[in-house]
Amino acid sequence: MKRNPIISMTLFWVLGLFFTAISYGNATAAETIKIGVAGAHSGDLASYGIPSVKAAELVVKEVNARGGILGRQVELLVEDDVCKPEVATNTATKLASQKATAVLGHICSGATKAALGIYKDAKIVVISPSATNPELTQSGRYPNFFRTIASDDAQARLEVDFALDVLKVKKIAVLHDKGDYGKGLAEYAKKFIEESGKASVVFYEGITPGAVDYSSVVQKIKRSGAEAVIYGGYHPEASSIVSQMRRRAMKTTFISDDGVKDDTFIKVAGTYAEGVYATGPKDTTKNPLAIAAIEAHRKTYGSDPGAFFLNAYAGMQAILNAIEKARSTKYKAVAGALRSHYVDTPLGKIKFDNRGDAIGVGFSMYQVRKGVYVQVR
Repeated sequence: MKRNPIISMTLFWVLGLFFTAISYGNATAAETIKIGVAGAHSGDLASYGIPSVKAAELVVKEVNARGGILGRQVELLVEDDVCKPEVATNTATKLASQKATAVLGHICSGATKAALGIYKDAKIVVISPSATNPELTQSGRYPNFFRTIASDDAQARLEVDFALDVLKVKKIAVLHDKGDYGKGLAEYAKKFIEESGKASVVFYEGITPGAVDYSSVVQKIKRSGAEAVIYGGYHPEASSIVSQMRRRAMKTTFISDDGVKDDTFIKVAGTYAEGVYATGPKDTTKNPLAIAAIEAHRKTYGSDPGAFFLNAYAGMQAILNAIEKARSTKYKAVAGALRSHYVDTPLGKIKFDNRGDAIGVGFSMYQVRKGVYVQVR
C-alpha cells in the first residue's frame, strides 16, 4: 500500500509531541527535591504533628517562590504515622520508596526510633522537631538522625532542679506512660532526685496509656504523701490524671514535659489545668525570624501555630540550607553540611554537633496561668 507523505509527516509530528510531553513530565518529576514530613497527623496526638506540616509548607512555599534549591523545586511527601511505632515503620518504608532526600519528623520518640533504622539503610537524613529520647543521639546508632530540640535528660534535669530548688519539695512521685519518651524521661528524673540527696522518690510507677480511669494511681499518689508529681508522657493521660487528682481535692503539684506543654492539654483538663507546670522549648517568639514565621502562619491558616511549630520550621530550614551548602542531595554531603554550616532560624543561629543535637537549643519551665502557658523559668 502506498503511504501518504502528508499523513506520515503528521503522524510523526504528533508522536514526537507525545513522547516529548512524556519525557518532559518525567524530567520535571525527577527534578523536584523530595522531602518527607512524617508524624501524627490524625488521632489524639495530631496537635503535635500538624504544626510541623504547616511549618514545612510555609518554608517550602517561600523557597520555591525564590526559585527553589539548586535550581529545583521542593516537593513535600506528607505521611501520617499516628505516633505509633508499628505505623511509623510503614511510613518510613513508603518515604524511602518515594526517594525522599530527607525527612522532617517523626514527632514521638517511639515512632522515631522505630523508623530510624529504615532511613539509615536507605541513607536518608532525618530531623525531628520533637523526639527527645536521649538514646536517639547518644547511642551512636543513628548517624542519620538530627533534632532541633534538646533531649530528655536536659528536660528531666530542669524539672527536678525546679522541684527541689524552687518549689522546695521533699517527697516526689514519678509516673510515666511506659513509652520510649515518657519512661526515659521518668527514669532520668528518678535518677536525678535520688542523686541530689535533697528529696526522695516516694512512688514510682508506669501507667497504661488510653485507660479510662486512673483512680487507683491517683489514690497511690495520695497515700504516698507526695508533695509533687513528675510525669513523663503525653497530654491525654496527663489531663485525666490531673483532673482526677483535683476532683479529690488533692493540691499535689503536677510537673510534666513538652508532651503536655500543649494547648490541647488545657482545653481537655479545663480549670483543672490551672497551676500545672510543664517544660517546653525555650521561648524564642521575640526572635524576628520567629515573629515572621508566626505571622505567616496566621496569615495563611488563620490561627496561631501549635506545638513544635518553630522547631519544625527550623528543621526544614536546616534541611534545605544543608542541601544548598552541600550543592548536593547525597546523604553524606547533606549530613556533613548539617554539622558544619550554621543556619538562621526562628530558634536562633543553629547547627548540629557530631551526635545530631542542635547547638544552642534548650528547655524552659512553663505554668498554666489563667488558661495559658506562661514561661516562669
